[in-house]
Amino acid sequence: MLRGLRPRGRGAAAVAAARSLWRPPRPADRLGWLWTARRLPVRPVSGASEQQSSPKSSKYRDSVLLPQTSFPMKLLGRQQPDTELEIQQKCGFSELYSWQRERKAKTEFCLHDGPPYANGDPHIGHALNKILKDIANRFHMMRGSKVHFVPGWDCHGLPIETKVLSELGGKAQTLSAMEIRKKARAFAEAAIERQKSAFARWGVMADWNKCYHTFDAEYEAKQLRIFYQMYDKGLVYRSYKPVYWSPSSRTALAEAELEYNPEHVSRSVYVKFPLMEPPPKLASLIDGSSPVSFLVWTTQPWTIPANQAVCYMPESKYAVVKCSTSGALYVLGADKAAAVASALDTTFETLSTFSGVDLENGTCSHPLIPSKVSPLLPATHVTMAKGTGLVHTAPAHGMEDYSVASQHGLPVDCLVDEGGMFTSAAGPELQNKSVLEEGTDVVIKMLQTANSLLKEEQLVHSYPYDWRTKKPVVIRASKQWFINIASIKATAKELLKAVKFIPGAALNGMVDMMDRRPYWCISRQRVWGVPIPVFHHKTKDEYLINSQTIEHIVSLVEQHGSDVWWTLPPEQLLPQEVLSQVGGPDALEYVPGQDILDIWFDSGTSWSCVLPGTEQRADVYLEGKDQLGGWFQSSLLTSVAARKKAPFKTVIVHGFTLGEKGEKMSKSLGNVINPDAVINGGQDQSKEPPYGADVLRWWVAESNVFTEVTIGPSALAAAKDDISKLRNTLRFLLGNVTGFNPETDSVPVKNMYVIDQYMLHLLQDFATKVTDSYKQYDFGKVVRLLKAFYTRELSNFYFSIIKDRLYCENEKDPRRRSCQTALVEILDVLVRSFAPILPHLAEEVFQHIPYVKEPQSVFRTGWIKTSSIWKKPGLEEAVESACAMRDSFLGSIPGKNAAEYEVIIVIEPGLLFEIMEMLQAEETSSTSQLNELMMASQSTLLAQEPRERIADGIELTGTFLINLEGGDIREESSYKVIVVPTTKAKCPRCWKHTAESSETLCPRCAEVIGGK
Repeated sequence: MLRGLRPRGRGAAAVAAARSLWRPPRPADRLGWLWTARRLPVRPVSGASEQQSSPKSSKYRDSVLLPQTSFPMKLLGRQQPDTELEIQQKCGFSELYSWQRERKAKTEFCLHDGPPYANGDPHIGHALNKILKDIANRFHMMRGSKVHFVPGWDCHGLPIETKVLSELGGKAQTLSAMEIRKKARAFAEAAIERQKSAFARWGVMADWNKCYHTFDAEYEAKQLRIFYQMYDKGLVYRSYKPVYWSPSSRTALAEAELEYNPEHVSRSVYVKFPLMEPPPKLASLIDGSSPVSFLVWTTQPWTIPANQAVCYMPESKYAVVKCSTSGALYVLGADKAAAVASALDTTFETLSTFSGVDLENGTCSHPLIPSKVSPLLPATHVTMAKGTGLVHTAPAHGMEDYSVASQHGLPVDCLVDEGGMFTSAAGPELQNKSVLEEGTDVVIKMLQTANSLLKEEQLVHSYPYDWRTKKPVVIRASKQWFINIASIKATAKELLKAVKFIPGAALNGMVDMMDRRPYWCISRQRVWGVPIPVFHHKTKDEYLINSQTIEHIVSLVEQHGSDVWWTLPPEQLLPQEVLSQVGGPDALEYVPGQDILDIWFDSGTSWSCVLPGTEQRADVYLEGKDQLGGWFQSSLLTSVAARKKAPFKTVIVHGFTLGEKGEKMSKSLGNVINPDAVINGGQDQSKEPPYGADVLRWWVAESNVFTEVTIGPSALAAAKDDISKLRNTLRFLLGNVTGFNPETDSVPVKNMYVIDQYMLHLLQDFATKVTDSYKQYDFGKVVRLLKAFYTRELSNFYFSIIKDRLYCENEKDPRRRSCQTALVEILDVLVRSFAPILPHLAEEVFQHIPYVKEPQSVFRTGWIKTSSIWKKPGLEEAVESACAMRDSFLGSIPGKNAAEYEVIIVIEPGLLFEIMEMLQAEETSSTSQLNELMMASQSTLLAQEPRERIADGIELTGTFLINLEGGDIREESSYKVIVVPTTKAKCPRCWKHTAESSETLCPRCAEVIGGK
């Protein structure tokens, strides 16, 4: 027995469940005939006629009101990108941002643009980011907010400087600082113009003449003010500390400038540190006649010459073991004995165990310098996860090592220069040798000679590389400028609790990255950037910076830009009152420092230069997940340091773009997607056709951007197919409202056909869900709602039902006008719902609305407007119950034309029967609302079964639960559907089987024609 039971709840989920029961997804074999069940004379919507096969029907051809519109079904080849360019021009895309800034608005929406780096062509990652931002901005603008969005670019830094120098080759060595800066600026400016042009072509709304650049004089001046604010609070300091150092770039790097190579190969070693002075507990456990060594493992043998200590875990167990091969005694973590013995191809006999705290005050000797003491020290960073449970400590070459040195007063001697070579302090054997190459080899040979090496082996592991040169970095101590993160971290984490993160897990990711960051090195040893505004004493380890020097420098930078640091003589960089105190112009004791600010400090202070008002706080920051440790974090830290406030209310984090199979994009794999080729087509347009910008935007919106985002030919083709289906829906809507004036021809809602009222009911629900999804920045859900609505609700259901009424009724018949009233509302809501995603298509549709004499921009006329009177839950009972019977009927005649059958519906007296009577007052009708839904020749509604069994009839039964007023009215009713082949002939005009003969018109068509 077929059942059409309604769920008991009245929530949205219950309604959705009910609708899935009364109109299940139709199998593919049924879709075809549902579309063609009404075989009306079909013409292209443009108006060009297509002759019907029957000569008898041709005389009625012009009486059928087929859709008329100049809106094209397809834009082929170059038509799509060319049409988009025309629309951008005609609809004022370039003026839209300025227009909305000038209008009166109660609310302001600020999305702060994180600056892309100005060193290359626009790529698909740019498209993902900028289009996501634009969808959000357009939505908020249409909702009535004044949008604040200033595009920006990150223009300084090592990558640009490196590219410029590499292009110059040998000439680079002879260039002055100003020559390098001039060429770097020109390089960045050219990249900005290429990227800006692409962003505008993608339809991104902005005032492209008013962008921000980190090399703008005003921007640099404000950045220097923030620097001094933080310095004045004691948050910026100069210190000799280990930092990530790139020998290939000869500069310090921030963590955000590192990338990790998982295939890096290190030469790891097991090394003996001979016991020199045993602590009391250990002395009692060993036989004084046998030498004992502490066993250490390291992946960086080049750091051993700089060793100052060996660290242990105080709370862990350690063991004295005897090697079965050599008889030597070693100390190592008790839990590591078996694994280390295996690695050394031997076995260990455990002689005794003791606690780590018992190693306190012990010492051992340096493995290369027997007379040098390496004390045993407790440390929290030691683990038993790998190695021996004892860690070799070189304070100049490790962050944790430096922390131990600070705690215990150890020397921090750096034996490595800026080029990654051992200095003379490392000794003649090592001097001028690269620590990562030949230097490592020599250290290992020296360990062998000293009989301190137990084993060397290759280890493949993840290792930090310079993000631009793609070469390994080292950790080395040098004098740098730092921000004291420790003193602002607690405040920053507390403020993050009030920030909304999308997705929510991104908050933990950002906090974890901040926790792992001991300090922030903000100085770089380059020339393309903003100078750190300090003066260094010529002979003493002193520097000069105060409010007077800063005000003077900021004033110069505001007028001339940061070039003044290199173009003006030192005496002009100091104010007169300070100059007189430090030797005057002729005997100046100080020289300008040669370090520049980290570009993450550059971009991280953008809030102070770009955000509006005294609050200077953005509603949204939206960037890729790499910015959790980059721009999001540098923006937060500088803002908290300067004013104890987060610069953002919401942080949205998207994934990276990958190839179609989830692989990383690379030229060698041939899977790099060029946004320009997507829009304008590639060299071989049979493989890379021109799709236009809207396909790119649809792909962005549809993707689950909160994970990695895949793109490839099939994803783009699918996006194009989705938009093509949407175009067909829009064309049907436009074509069928021709000749309709909403102001004079609209039918009041209460007088509309039930099915038309029902569509307005669904339309309001759709509009609410779409609006909520945009508010949550869930553009993927917007696309899913859109696709479901225009395919399932409209094309597959509503349009197939109403074609007869639209095409064959009298033009001004209230029944036709009722339908057109609904179509006008559907068109308006539908276009506005996708306008933020597909702005070109939305504007194109607005140019073709027949009842609008002077088309306005969809973006200048606001968001979706619905009416509360559209919401009529009771209508669901009428339509859904009828649809349950309709599905029984259509399911019984698969592949056949519904118009060739009559339907007899038998319902016991009660609420369901009364509801059906709303749709058909008379017993039998071929023109009732019920029959329109059934798409049959005619429908008969009976309160009891026919007295005689109907020959050739198919009988189907079911039940339907009426549930009204939140469950106050509940009634389950049985129904029977009897399907009978019609005895009527096909009308030569409407092709419904409702005529007495094939030579004569059906009564309805006769009345329409007679009226004409």
